[in-house]
Amino acid sequence: MMRFNLKIWRQQNPKDKGHFETYTVDEVTPDMSFLEMLDKLNEALIIEGKSPVAFDHDCREGICGQCGVMINGRAHGPLNQTSTCQLHMRSFIDGQEITIEPFRARAFPVKKDLKVDRSAFDQIIAKGGYISVNTGQAPEANHTLIPSEQVEEAFDAASCIGCGACVASCKNASAALFTAAKISHLHKLPQGQPEGPFRVKQLVKAMDDLGFGACSNTGACEVECPQGISISHIALMNRLYFKT
Repeated sequence: MMRFNLKIWRQQNPKDKGHFETYTVDEVTPDMSFLEMLDKLNEALIIEGKSPVAFDHDCREGICGQCGVMINGRAHGPLNQTSTCQLHMRSFIDGQEITIEPFRARAFPVKKDLKVDRSAFDQIIAKGGYISVNTGQAPEANHTLIPSEQVEEAFDAASCIGCGACVASCKNASAALFTAAKISHLHKLPQGQPEGPFRVKQLVKAMDDLGFGACSNTGACEVECPQGISISHIALMNRLYFKT
């Protein structure tokens, strides 16, 4: 069994100043996920009649992107290409102090404790991160031949889970990697070509209007991305934008 000292950000609501509180959680097994460890802490807090720590989660399978927090200063924790829900306590040392904070960015206001409002990502997508398809009989997929390399590049971009780690790890709180991934995965497929110029202009404008910072190519977003999405997609987004 393992024991940890947790330094957790507590904030009652968006207007609250917020502060850190320290907790001790014991009887943690190495095979527990980080979220299961937080569950164990919350069970103890509830029994004591205290308010549990609010944090985002859903699938707990590294797919939905809801679980992101800053762990000892790193988005999603110490392991590369690993989301918070897929991080296990064996990655930490018994007795270690762990500092847990919400993702911090102007466009990601804190809702409560570790929960942040990432609806800005949804607003970016709503501006054109899709393709328009006329109703009727769907065309046969095999009639549109796409080279395997092109498909793999599109899938690499499409693997973005929208967790926001790229924004939280960027010193400018830029959403360039997220936005570029959404532009790139549609641009690399024939279905996304007709609306390409419109999509690029609309998504980049939305990103700027929502208060995200500018990209300065430090590469922190790629390092902290749980899917390992390449910053080469940002380069593609910039080329496409300046062509429109």
